Amino acid sequence: MVCIIGYGMFKLVRLQIESQCECLIGYYRLVCYGDDLDDWQSFDIGNPTEEHAMLREMIRDFVQEEVEPQAHEHDKHEKFNVELFRQLGDYGLLGITVPEEYGGAGLDATAAVIANEEISASDPGFGLAYLAHSMLFVNNLAQNGSEEQKSRILPKVCSGEWIGAMAMSEPNYGTDVLGMETTAAKNSDGNWVINGNKMWITNGSIDDERTPADVVWVYARTGSDDRGRPELSTFIIENGTPGYSVGQKIYDKTGMRASNTAELVFADCIVGPEALVGEPGSSMHHMMKNLEIERLTLAAMSLGIARRSLDIMNRYASDRVAFGKPIRSFGQMQRYIGESYAEYRAMRAYVYDTARLLDINEGGQRLDSDGVKLYATTKAKEIADRAIQVLGGYGYVAEYVVERLWRDAKLMEIGGGTIESHQKNITRDLAKDPDAVNR
Repeated sequence: MVCIIGYGMFKLVRLQIESQCECLIGYYRLVCYGDDLDDWQSFDIGNPTEEHAMLREMIRDFVQEEVEPQAHEHDKHEKFNVELFRQLGDYGLLGITVPEEYGGAGLDATAAVIANEEISASDPGFGLAYLAHSMLFVNNLAQNGSEEQKSRILPKVCSGEWIGAMAMSEPNYGTDVLGMETTAAKNSDGNWVINGNKMWITNGSIDDERTPADVVWVYARTGSDDRGRPELSTFIIENGTPGYSVGQKIYDKTGMRASNTAELVFADCIVGPEALVGEPGSSMHHMMKNLEIERLTLAAMSLGIARRSLDIMNRYASDRVAFGKPIRSFGQMQRYIGESYAEYRAMRAYVYDTARLLDINEGGQRLDSDGVKLYATTKAKEIADRAIQVLGGYGYVAEYVVERLWRDAKLMEIGGGTIESHQKNITRDLAKDPDAVNR
């Protein structure tokens, strides 16, 4: 009942906003171009429109009522809450950036950031499963799939009937995507034969019985270009396809235990020509474009972790008394809280400014999608670490949440591109465009 009501509210918001579109467009112009000083000064970068503000409120209520109560237990037992995940489809969140004609919400990068921030402020592990599905598979398909692929698959992944994954990393290759060894060879009958292993795949297995993801977006080598560089192609592979299976489900992870991580095996996996996305060798373009929204939403997850960690340490510093005084009166505690607040506010501004400028349909924001992930992920881990210090022994136990946030935060520096790769990309892009610093 709650889900149905929530979904109805979400749809109602969409209709209300659309009916007032001329008014909102006018307001947005006032905000962005400064026609009215009072309006631009009241602009909230995290909630730029009424629609965004209502979306945040809806998700925050859902998180408080449904996500938070289950977070500790699912982390403790390394369980992915499949039933709760499917409820996100009732709210329109699984296809948040997908056009409405395919069952999505038709919203923008800012909406995607809001969803990932709010979920991850409670349960980053569950949030990672959400991101892997909604951004790495669903948004990828919406942006790059054929009309047949989108019409057939998107309604199922937007509703939650199917759970999706994206398979790029391999046992020996991660950031070095051109080194991947998974191959796809075309037979004389037009079918493709895929062979290889993919590793560290979020949602690769949806349960402890090693049930594979219902549908997976797979990158594979299909040849070489005229300069001898590997050509990468994309295939959509559905559960039940012979040769597609889970090799192992990864246990005992430091963090993100409420999401499933698995190895996927493709052993003479035969798919028809309809499984190919675009043309052979065309994957690098849509891979790079989708990495921008992936990195932005990973930064949004880090923002949620930082916000929750800051909130916990700030409240605790008022409640905890030492030497007859609240510990927030001590200089070191003030340093932890003060620096964390300043860094959190800087994270928030950078994340939402990058989201504001990112056109999901076009991309072209690699400099800042790398920059915001580099900054937000490192600061989230540092803020969570300070929260543990402020709480002392209590910070080291699960009851007070921050130890889980700290464990989960570490993955953000690795997944979706390591911090080292972001440093390299930013340096390279600034060399090509030195004036970017002054814009």
